[in-house]
Amino acid sequence: MSKFRDKRNKRKRYVEMPSLVLTPLLDTALNLLVIFMISAPIIQTGIKVDLPFGKSKEVGTQQELVVTLSKDNRIFFNSYPIKINDLVDSIKKAIAQKDDLPVYVKADESVAYGKVIEIVDQLKFAGVKYVAMSTRPVS
Repeated sequence: MSKFRDKRNKRKRYVEMPSLVLTPLLDTALNLLVIFMISAPIIQTGIKVDLPFGKSKEVGTQQELVVTLSKDNRIFFNSYPIKINDLVDSIKKAIAQKDDLPVYVKADESVAYGKVIEIVDQLKFAGVKYVAMSTRPVS
């Protein structure tokens, strides 16, 4: 509080200085952060693919590069649709700094084996050293 003198009445009058309350703003910002943290993984795995069953398991600790083949033979690279002609260029750009990054291939079990091999061949042509085939765990 500040003191000001009122010249007319010759007495002290207290005037409250305005203040800015940041608590609601911070609450809103943190709530949005939590919502985005929860919804980001859900959005990223939005492509529906029925993977075949398998017992082996590979654990990736680095940033994953994922090529997905859906039931209708559409190709996705890291959840973004891509044409097979553009796949090699996109993979080359992605592995430009680290050429030892593995690329995971997620193919629906109804996709023809020849189509999967064609994608793996394209990945090898792009310079990928490690290609891992993704499967569902056997329950």
